[in-house]
Amino acid sequence: MLRNHLIFWGGILCLWICPLQAQNIQKPEIDLDSFIQELFPVQDEDLNYEDIYETLFLLYSNPLNLNRCTRDELQSLFILSEKQLNSFFEYREKNGNFLSIYELQAVPDLDLITINKILPFVSIEDLGAKSQPLLQRILAEKNNYLLLRYSQTLEEKKGFTEEATPSQKYLGSPGKLYARFRISHVRDFSLGFTLEKDDGEQYIWDPDTRRYGMDYVSYHAFFQNKGRFKAIALGDYQIQFGQGLLLAGGFGLGKGSESVQAVRRSNLGIRPFTSVLESGFFRGGAVTYNVGPIDITGFYSRIRRDGTLSEATDTTEAEFQAFIETLQSTGLHRTENEINAKGRFKEQTVGGNLLFRNGRKNLEIGAIFIHTNYNLPFVRGSQSAKDSIVDQFEFSGKTNYNIGLNFNYNWQNFSFFGEGARSKSGGIGFLGGFVSSLSDQVEMSMLYRSYDRDFHTFFGSAFGEGTRNINESGIYWGIKITPIVRKLQIAAYYDWFKFPWLRFRIDAPSDGYEFLSRVSYSFSRKIKAYAQFRQEVKDRNINSEDSQTAFREIFTGTKRNFLINFDYQAEKIFRVQTRVQFSTFDFNSVRTKGFALVQDFGFDFGKLRLDFRYSLFDTDDFDNRQYVYEKDVLWSFSIPAYNGRGIRSYALLRYQITRKIDVWLRYARFDYQNQDTVSSGGEETQGNTRSEIRAQVRFEF
Repeated sequence: MLRNHLIFWGGILCLWICPLQAQNIQKPEIDLDSFIQELFPVQDEDLNYEDIYETLFLLYSNPLNLNRCTRDELQSLFILSEKQLNSFFEYREKNGNFLSIYELQAVPDLDLITINKILPFVSIEDLGAKSQPLLQRILAEKNNYLLLRYSQTLEEKKGFTEEATPSQKYLGSPGKLYARFRISHVRDFSLGFTLEKDDGEQYIWDPDTRRYGMDYVSYHAFFQNKGRFKAIALGDYQIQFGQGLLLAGGFGLGKGSESVQAVRRSNLGIRPFTSVLESGFFRGGAVTYNVGPIDITGFYSRIRRDGTLSEATDTTEAEFQAFIETLQSTGLHRTENEINAKGRFKEQTVGGNLLFRNGRKNLEIGAIFIHTNYNLPFVRGSQSAKDSIVDQFEFSGKTNYNIGLNFNYNWQNFSFFGEGARSKSGGIGFLGGFVSSLSDQVEMSMLYRSYDRDFHTFFGSAFGEGTRNINESGIYWGIKITPIVRKLQIAAYYDWFKFPWLRFRIDAPSDGYEFLSRVSYSFSRKIKAYAQFRQEVKDRNINSEDSQTAFREIFTGTKRNFLINFDYQAEKIFRVQTRVQFSTFDFNSVRTKGFALVQDFGFDFGKLRLDFRYSLFDTDDFDNRQYVYEKDVLWSFSIPAYNGRGIRSYALLRYQITRKIDVWLRYARFDYQNQDTVSSGGEETQGNTRSEIRAQVRFEF
């Protein structure tokens, strides 16, 4: 079955940087795994981090030009403090363009540890290519690639068997196919497409169900700095302005070990969308035009979204009228029901943004307007009387609009920011705060947010405890301390939050708090260690058989996570990482536990790289699942849930066949104890093992 679907279409060698030598620093190929674990939110939720992961690789393959980058772009890396940002731009203004990336050593307040972190994401751009016509630059561009991937679960899933029920039956073939092509030049242009067929989906041409070969097709054409046009996007794109309350496409971290910089977002504007996430992006056109101190952005999008339709009887006209009951964002179209939900309704969005920057570049003020229209109305809470109460403040109808204002103001070593917006319903959303460098050793941030229970924003993802900016208020405080002995770093945050109305798994208004502390120590450039503790206190329903019709009793749950990590990097060849993490969950006078012991080994022989993992885990229940980041093939991201009792292992091989061809092979496996099946529904497999293979090839032209 595997050979019938493994398609070799050509490839690319991308994200490759020749090692450069300097007196004290060397531009490295990024250790993305370490960078991810430093910046990503606490890994205890089953979330898709692919968009953040891909943004990192986009920044790496298209590094910022030190002589052109804006403060927004540089601070979006979440690496430099306010004092370091100020020093960088003061140095550039005083001394002119950087002649080399290694001139960063001359910038006051930039130490070698920080410089080594930022080096993979910056460069000195070759400006000579810009003198050629655009078409000629595209044809001559060397930064282009075609990447192909195949992956499959080796055990047979129930959805592919005769025992599957109609709602579980997968109509397509096993195996996941993925292809991506892209050609780009920094701050100039980007052209590309992305194709994907998930496991169980059909490779079929069927316009009636809106399937055209691969189940998912994405494409973009993106141009920058064409006269007064700062950005032009056609096809799929995303937009980030303000603090992400209304437009949040791009890199937003949320709460994690980066306790200070992560609370603020930057005005990155229009960006091409290249991910396989099948929601959260626009399809159409967008443009940003500069008039003196003002950037004017306008955009239009028309796209089909997945959802479940229902019918209701109109008592006045005695006929059935269709309405949207639920949205679906999984992007999976394997069964008849999932295929029927594909692209069932149309979403049309038009909007704009005005961004003013003063002459000193220390003040930004923005205004946003968005209008969204659906071809069918949303009707919430139609299943039961309880649903009607829970969902009574959710969006309903066919149209919504948002208007909002945002600002950023830099004063000495303080950066103040905020955004407020209103939706058609009259609901208000607001957040504001500051990030500061109190001294060379101390950084601090504070943020307040308030999102009304009837505040509706479809494209926002601002800072918060919930996955959506609705029905929440809270105060966040973060601090990071780097003593004079810079080998030691202490980071912590405290976040108090409140939910004024009912929400998922909480049948009453509630509140709670979250606390995290992390201590990191670098014994040397080769040996690093950190320890982390996190506690979350939050209300939750108690399980009940009549939960669909009756409101359930509420108890307070307390979850504690503990993590210890140790890294050893031998000189260019061998790396070992040991990680111990465990958790407890106290709820309704019962304590449950979970732990994972993870051992990684890595070998780098130049063209050949090998990575191995062997881990043990034991969890009492769903609430104590252990999430651990895993290395994967390029542009594939993995944080699986270690749940139950068993062993997790994988082996990853990367081999550089030529300077223009790379291949990856990965085999991963779960071995469970005391269970005869794995997963449930159509994903269920017989036996106590679950294994997957993944192969990828990349070529450069």
